[in-house]
Amino acid sequence: MAANAALVAKPCVQRAFFTRRPVSARGLRVAAMAQLSQDELKKQAAWKAVEYVKSGMVVGLGTGSTAAFAVDRIGELLKSGELKDIVGVPTSIRTFEQAQSLGIPLATLDEQSKLDVAIDGADEVDPNLDVVKGRGGALLREKMVEMASDKFVCIVDDSKLVEGLGGSKLAMPVEIVQFCHKYTLQRLQNLPEVAGCEAKLRMDGDKPYVTDNSNYIVDLYFETPIKDAQAASSAILALEGVVDHGLFLDMVDVCIIAGSNGVEVKERPNPKK
Repeated sequence: MAANAALVAKPCVQRAFFTRRPVSARGLRVAAMAQLSQDELKKQAAWKAVEYVKSGMVVGLGTGSTAAFAVDRIGELLKSGELKDIVGVPTSIRTFEQAQSLGIPLATLDEQSKLDVAIDGADEVDPNLDVVKGRGGALLREKMVEMASDKFVCIVDDSKLVEGLGGSKLAMPVEIVQFCHKYTLQRLQNLPEVAGCEAKLRMDGDKPYVTDNSNYIVDLYFETPIKDAQAASSAILALEGVVDHGLFLDMVDVCIIAGSNGVEVKERPNPKK
């Protein structure tokens, strides 16, 4: 997606590098192997998470490259008969289409307001299992579905682990209404609780990226981790024009982390408030 390109902070440095020194065929093979390796880690985490799904459950279906493996796995188990009577609640149009193609029975929160478990990926995970989500653009629906779930199982590879949220220096998204979006962006930029961040309107080619809810996204970039994520959350939500943000605080129950040494299952160190 063109939107993904907008999340990369400084692509010009790599372009200059490749101009001076073309990548060899061997280099391309190594890069492909590394990508396959990361995909395999995501798949391992996703399959482990699906072990939390039992027949008869209502399941929140996340959005993104890692969550897609979990949706595929649920579809496989339904087809084989190992799982029965599952109802999925998708968190995006993309996930709806994927699940529908796999024959997973689907509903919305209007029909199923209480979910047994939700499985979704994350863009960053801190030691307390608070996470940043939404670089794929589905943060509002993800948050609604996961807040309605008895258990939220987060699945990541170990590249997503950070000491503090915002620490990856990649985007922390904020979904905003289209009306006067420049005004809202400037107010976000000026919030003391996110001092030092750079606010950028997410683009899709030469037009603003539009979410499934017909809103825009402002991406906040931090040079250092957010000092007080709870304070930042409250301040962002207090702004008129903000719909929601990608800070998922005090929500994850279990985080499944796949790394080179295998799959690790972590439970929230502090009980939910």
